[in-house]
Amino acid sequence: MDTELFSDLERRLDMLLERYGALKRENEQLRADNARLQQEREGVKTRIDGILRKLEGI
Repeated sequence: MDTELFSDLERRLDMLLERYGALKRENEQLRADNARLQQEREGVKTRIDGILRKLEGI
């Protein structure tokens, strides 16, 4: 009985550690995606500001 309980606990702990690793990798990817999107946003904002300045000069 005790062996069965320890086996079940070990299995659950392994599943927990696998899930933790997956969530950690996903979080890292989401952070990278967020940083990339922020850079893209700044680039678009810069381009729009440039276009607006050109239009003001017309």
